[in-house]
Amino acid sequence: MKPAAWLSAIGALLAAAGVAGSAWASHGVADPQDAQRLQLAALFGFGHGVALAALAPQVRGRLGVLAACLLLMGTCLFSGSLAAHALADMSTRLAPAGGMALIAGWLLWALHALRR
Repeated sequence: MKPAAWLSAIGALLAAAGVAGSAWASHGVADPQDAQRLQLAALFGFGHGVALAALAPQVRGRLGVLAACLLLMGTCLFSGSLAAHALADMSTRLAPAGGMALIAGWLLWALHALRR
């Protein structure tokens, strides 16, 4: 299976998890602050999942792979940290690193797009 297919499939799974997380935040989380954190995690998971699924066929070379990997890692760290806090009262200490990885991933994707 091609790397683009894997990346696209992972993006689709992230988007599905975003929909499920949003539904859970709306109907299964009593604390408003936890529901808000879970909604934000779902939003970032869904949006970046769709982006990864759509961008996967265009990933070329090391720069493209690095950009996609940073987007995936950043989404997992950011959304995962917020969701873990909302659902299991775990620390959100990884969220800032995830956010920085997302910013770096998008900046590298912009560079990748200009170099093609």
